[in-house]
Amino acid sequence: MLDRIRGFLLGLTLATGWAGGAAAQGAKPPFVFTGIPDQDESRLVERFGKVATYLEGKLGVPVRYIPVKNYPAAVTAFTNGQVQLAWFGGFTGVQARKAVPGSQAIAQGAEDAAFKTYFIANAGTGLTRGADFPKAIEGRSFTFGSRASTSGRLMPEYFIRQAFPGRTPEQIFPRVGFSGDHSRTIQLVQSGAFEVGAVDYSVWDLDTKAGKVDAKAVAVIWESPTYPDYQWTVRGDVDATYGAGFTETLKAALIGITDPAILEPFGRSKFIPVTNAAYDPLIAVGKSTGLLD
Repeated sequence: MLDRIRGFLLGLTLATGWAGGAAAQGAKPPFVFTGIPDQDESRLVERFGKVATYLEGKLGVPVRYIPVKNYPAAVTAFTNGQVQLAWFGGFTGVQARKAVPGSQAIAQGAEDAAFKTYFIANAGTGLTRGADFPKAIEGRSFTFGSRASTSGRLMPEYFIRQAFPGRTPEQIFPRVGFSGDHSRTIQLVQSGAFEVGAVDYSVWDLDTKAGKVDAKAVAVIWESPTYPDYQWTVRGDVDATYGAGFTETLKAALIGITDPAILEPFGRSKFIPVTNAAYDPLIAVGKSTGLLD
């Protein structure tokens, strides 16, 4: 415990010293970003650590990544100004921009313009893949991902409500869970803790490639229609802090990422420009499901 306290005080002293020196020299404060914890922590550290190093070389200011515990914490950090940039899901991005007027979605993965959810089932259910919505999931235990996830909750709930008009998930399934992230959803369905679940297709693909999916225990039974999802969103006040044109420089840096070592942990081929308007369909869905005021 004593060592931890000493370490904390040392870190605080160093941070204070850096800030004082920076102020004396007129240096810019560190540019800080975060991302929703949508999959296992080791992959998040790999993903965002490489982004921080890359952006620092492009922006000319210190860049720091800070992890958050859950999806709402990412929105709160952005709203409070603890971070200036965030990798949000479609729905968390909508929430963040609503809370911080002037913030902008500036880049998305090429795959995010037409994203999709997989419904997966434990092999013991006997459910098999089909083109139509699998109404046979009624009466099964079902797990979403995070409560604020676009691909793991918002859109799956929307499709479920469309398939069973006038009924909520709690009225369709005897037990409804929220795993917290997509990798966890896969694990829960694979183990049989839940019979069926909804998962981000890109995380399913990444976990499959990583050997974390047992094809004999769990399988995809339905692929949803497409919708807009993840994006990089930046606060509207960064130009005032880091200089005129900073937002455009940041956008160009993100779109300019070509290194597979950075892109592969995201499950993306590249990043492309995007605007807030691309996510208007999610606002409509959020309101229709009662998940957005």
